[in-house]
Amino acid sequence: MLEVVILAAGKGSRMKSAVPKVMHSLAGKPFLQHVVEKARKLKPETIHLVVGHGAETVNQHFNQKDIHSVVQAQQLGTGHAVAQVLDHLQDDSIVSILYGDVPLIQEATLESLNALVSSDSMGLLTVDLQDPTGYGRIVRESGAVTAIVEHKDADGTQRLINEVNTGVMAVSARHLKQWLPQLNSDNAQGELYLTDIIAMAAKQGVVINTVQPAHSWEVMGVNNRQQQAQLERIYQAELANTLMDNGVTLLDPARFDCRGSLTCGNDCVIDINCIFEGDVTLGDGVTIGPNAVIINSSIGDNTTVKANCIIEDSVLQSHCDIGPFARLRPGSQLADKAKIGNFVETKNAIIGKGSKVNHLSYVGDAELGDDVNVGAGTITCNYDGANKHKTKIGNRVFVGSNTALVAPINIEDGATIAAGSTITKNVGQDELVLARSKQKSINGWQRPVKKPK
Repeated sequence: MLEVVILAAGKGSRMKSAVPKVMHSLAGKPFLQHVVEKARKLKPETIHLVVGHGAETVNQHFNQKDIHSVVQAQQLGTGHAVAQVLDHLQDDSIVSILYGDVPLIQEATLESLNALVSSDSMGLLTVDLQDPTGYGRIVRESGAVTAIVEHKDADGTQRLINEVNTGVMAVSARHLKQWLPQLNSDNAQGELYLTDIIAMAAKQGVVINTVQPAHSWEVMGVNNRQQQAQLERIYQAELANTLMDNGVTLLDPARFDCRGSLTCGNDCVIDINCIFEGDVTLGDGVTIGPNAVIINSSIGDNTTVKANCIIEDSVLQSHCDIGPFARLRPGSQLADKAKIGNFVETKNAIIGKGSKVNHLSYVGDAELGDDVNVGAGTITCNYDGANKHKTKIGNRVFVGSNTALVAPINIEDGATIAAGSTITKNVGQDELVLARSKQKSINGWQRPVKKPK
């Protein structure tokens, strides 16, 4: 049986923020969320969160059935933190100890670590660093780990050791319950070090098996904004490489951000500075232009999204043409070959097959049939100041430029709306409708001038 303990009590003073450190964001999710998701993949019996600073904020976000939260009222060291959950651990479980500010730890690494634990052995995750300054050193005798010495407590010889402690370990609950009560704070920082259990294990004859991560960045923690930015780019670079391995063309992988999940079909092309949030799916042959933001949306095969578009909570079928500078707000649904042009905004709108809203228009709370042409400057007036109303437009309707369609209204198949019209009544099939005043000229009219101050 596996239980996971995640230490998440620290304030993170170097972040210079009122937000608890573990709740700061990496790829659109809190650091701690990344760790919890990795922990869940191991299928543990329970995930124990040790919280402290900002406990209310953390607990509110992680109020889930499989998560048990324990408050560390005083931060007296990592050993003290783990001790807070001792009474909640089952004796026959393996305990995996993780950190809420180390968000890039990988599932495969944790599986390898947990496999090292038995009744007479434990697992320790170490890493070799060219510059180990600040890290606890792994002390070995005849190849066997005998202790971890924190940097502040290490002597000159020990500080030459490049193998360091990551803090991540896996150990039986029985051993933790035996060793943690024996910890003392007789060290440079006056804290209860979790690492001191290594010497206890060695003295007792428990084998300390070690494993190293495939990448050193897996065990990099975040203590300041610079490290946060560094891990963000590592995360995005790894994701970009995965996408390219699967056939996606990224015109500049260094200028790509995914803050959720992105699923791509064959032969997709993504230009620079694009941001994907939530769950986004791109079909085959999709092209995304520069500076696009796509949120929780599905883009169909062979659709082109031109530069500077924002698409949110929308579904686009195949061969659509979007932008540039278009905004598709939640509830927009586009059928095959629909076109949304520059400076067009849609919301809660169904755009039929082959229909076009080419420029400078707003279409909200509307249903458009097939082969509709909406001229520049057209607005569906869907809000009366208190309630929203729907505009229904049939097939093959032509709407002239600078038209206001005052909802609720129904425009039937084949109708034509003359430019500059304000339409307040339903329009019948194949009708031509003009709703504008007769043009008049006034000779000698004087334009107003500014009054002198």
